[in-house]
Formats: sequence, structure tokens, C-alpha cells
Amino acid sequence: MYQPTYLNFTRVVAWRTVVAMTTTLDGSAPPTRTYDVGASDEVAERGRLVVTLGEGVDAVTVGVFRFRGRLHAYENRCAHQGGPACQGRIVARVRERLDDAQRSLGLAFEDDSMHIVCPWHGFEYDVTTGRHPGRPDYALRPVTVGEEGGRIRVTV
Repeated sequence: MYQPTYLNFTRVVAWRTVVAMTTTLDGSAPPTRTYDVGASDEVAERGRLVVTLGEGVDAVTVGVFRFRGRLHAYENRCAHQGGPACQGRIVARVRERLDDAQRSLGLAFEDDSMHIVCPWHGFEYDVTTGRHPGRPDYALRPVTVGEEGGRIRVTV
């Protein structure tokens, strides 16, 4: 079976603190963990960091992106067919330019948007929303991310 190749930017990091924010059906708090995944300068503007958090069956791989000075993080699982979406190409959104009669004037990149493209089937996601631009019902699972003291912290 064909297996596509892609760059592997993953690394395992140890968890730092446990934070309980919601409750389960039985009223108990499910465990969530906050991980220190790296220094803030490790994710440049329009850049990414993909990390594996936890170990074994509890491990989850997350992509952290910086766009317009803000961090965005998503589980590294394509909503289309489960591929490693966060490890795909980073591109500006492509739009077809049309004249008044709706004839094509060619394609143009929009630098005011940033997309990631799943390497398995080319499914695109807007980095700021995690949603596919043409199918908003397809979206990456968002992950809480923040910066504190020059460090990036992710909560899953």
C-alpha cells in the first residue's frame, strides 16, 4: 500500500501540570494536562511546531501555528480521513479572480490568510479557524494554547 512521505517535526515532551476544567457524566473532573512544548521563538510567524504529548494510548500529536502574532493549535488528525494535517504544507489561501462576467482571470494567493494542507489528500484548513474553507463542517479539533514567560503551553 502506498504511504505518502512527509516531514516529521514531532518530538515528545513531558507534561507539567494537571488542570481540571470540565466535568464528566458522573460529575467527576476528567484529567486535562498542560504541557510546556517549547520556547515562544520556536514558532516563527507563519511557522509551526508539531509535538506529541503524553505516552502510550493517551498520547496526542498537536500542531501549534503562529499567524498574525497569535498562536493556534489543533490535534494533528485530518477531519477528512485521519491524516497528519498539521504536518502538511503551509500556504496562503488561493482564490480564483473573476471579472464582471464571472470569467476566470487566474488564481491569486491571499497573504492575509494561512492554510495547512493535509499531505494525504490535499484537504486544506484555515489556521485561524481550523475549518476547511469550502466545507466548514470539516474542521480540525482545536487545542488550548497560550504563551507565558516566553514559553508555549498546550492543554489537552
